[in-house]
Amino acid sequence: MIDSHCHLLEERFDSDREELIAGLGGAGVSAVIEAGTNLADSVQARDLSRAHPMIYFLAGVHPHEAAGVPENYLGRLGELYRDEKCLGIGEIGLDYHYDFSPRAVQLRVFDEQLSLAKALSAPVCIHSREATQHVLEGLARYRGEVIGVLHCFSGSVETAKACLDLGYYISFAGPVTFKNANKLLDVAKMVPDDRILIETDSPYLAPVPMRGKRNQPAFVAHTLGRLCELRNQNREALERLTEENTQRLYGKMVK
Repeated sequence: MIDSHCHLLEERFDSDREELIAGLGGAGVSAVIEAGTNLADSVQARDLSRAHPMIYFLAGVHPHEAAGVPENYLGRLGELYRDEKCLGIGEIGLDYHYDFSPRAVQLRVFDEQLSLAKALSAPVCIHSREATQHVLEGLARYRGEVIGVLHCFSGSVETAKACLDLGYYISFAGPVTFKNANKLLDVAKMVPDDRILIETDSPYLAPVPMRGKRNQPAFVAHTLGRLCELRNQNREALERLTEENTQRLYGKMVK
């Protein structure tokens, strides 16, 4: 399995990060993708990937961090993307739930990073929370020029179809296992085989039956299992599909 989105640099992993990474192969995880949230975090993600062959990374500025970007941040992200282990620009997007950065600033930084991705021919990883319309409008401006994934998808079937129409992939995390995830279950059933990814978003959103615990990449197995049930698919087949889809989206991954 590939955990296509996690945050192993979060402080909750400080006490056992290396031990956890060392055990991932035995847990059936072949690769993980560490998502950057700001410049400093993206540099640390690069360093983590260099220390561990199975770890790749994304470089980007999360909407929560948009207000603090330096003037040269796009150039520095471009430099990071040239690293062989950097798979794309992310995670980027809009978050109108917390509004940690002003919305106008979020929109500007989101568009600037999409433009950078276009210039680099790089895929993107999208964070969208309570900002569906503006996210879709932003992605539509680069239709046919930028592709990527809606990570930890939590929207409706209609939103999923709009994202698929734009050429994007849909990634499922722990919430698809939650009891109250009614609309998400319908999305999980309709996403085409060639557009589905799995992730943990560790250390957040641990799946059932691990609710209340610190999430970790090995728990992606529970999300995969729930998707197999919902989609009536063989586990090995869906594992292979999600791996192939991740490799296709992020073309710099070692096959």
